[in-house]
Amino acid sequence: MPSLHTLLIGPPRSRPRPDPRLVAPPACFALVFVAYATGVFEIAGGVVFLAGEAAVVGVLAAAGLAYRRSGLIAPWTTVYAALLGYSADHYLLGLPGRPFAERVAALLGPDGLVYLGVQAVVLGTLAWVIGVVATLAVGTLRERAAI
Repeated sequence: MPSLHTLLIGPPRSRPRPDPRLVAPPACFALVFVAYATGVFEIAGGVVFLAGEAAVVGVLAAAGLAYRRSGLIAPWTTVYAALLGYSADHYLLGLPGRPFAERVAALLGPDGLVYLGVQAVVLGTLAWVIGVVATLAVGTLRERAAI
């Protein structure tokens, strides 16, 4: 059983910087924000409970981090950043009739941020499990191939 530190952060790294655990969240935020702002990703309309494309980007990046033996915190923050990228686009660019300060206040509203946090914990944990299972499966296949 790994320690709590290893489970949350991951094992110590001796690799050169930049650490993917630090690069992935801002990269996902920027990618999702720009993709929605330029129309590459679209919301068809209606009430949005989960921004699908943002969730997919975050989960794929988080699963990649987990495959590289990251702890749970990196997938959680990566998914959160991707979902926040959609919210930033929606509130900052999608509500043009409102004053900028009101749009920023809506983006930073605690209820919305907590809702994104719950989604990020659920999806980030799922992505982490997928990445860990993939790591174990690849290790098993490599062992069998070496025999």
